[in-house]
Amino acid sequence: MDKKVFIFTVFLFLFGIAFGQEPDSSNVIYLPAQVIDGDTIIVANLNPVTIGVPAKKFEHSWEEKQYWKLVYNIRKVLPYAKMARVKLDEMNAHFLTLDNERQKKQYAKKVEQEIRDQFEEQLKALTVTQGKLLIKLIYRETGNVSYDLVKEFRGGLSAMFWQTFARIFGLNLKTKYDPAGDDFLMEEIVVAIENGMI
Repeated sequence: MDKKVFIFTVFLFLFGIAFGQEPDSSNVIYLPAQVIDGDTIIVANLNPVTIGVPAKKFEHSWEEKQYWKLVYNIRKVLPYAKMARVKLDEMNAHFLTLDNERQKKQYAKKVEQEIRDQFEEQLKALTVTQGKLLIKLIYRETGNVSYDLVKEFRGGLSAMFWQTFARIFGLNLKTKYDPAGDDFLMEEIVVAIENGMI
């Protein structure tokens, strides 16, 4: 028998055995799928992948100094913004278990006091620049401006008071985050920090 014919025959034999066997249910993975025009297509959400940030090139040393100062400031306040998101999620989940507005206000005051006890000294030590960054990053993490969060949990009067107080220091609790526009560099730095690239 010709060597090529023999290999082809063995291949067909093995191919037939492989497809003739019953599948081992312990190795079966079920995925959501959708049939479109007779084709079965797997439907899956993939996590975003960051390929990397090209090394920054600076024309002047003062630009590089400003960049690394921004990196330092973002590193300092990013954990607080992430903690704000976690606390907000916890509060919203707990609010669903409460019966009325009075209980919600009492719970919000309790959480506020816990945050004050744990973080007040660190937050007081932030610079105005870091405060501005924190307001933007809270918006990035929660999808809400800080003013609306205060208004939702502490009431409109309290929100107006804190907005007025913030304005004295050059801050604005209504500041939004624009990762595709004014805050592009900031977003690039945050993503790099989150992915351990800087």
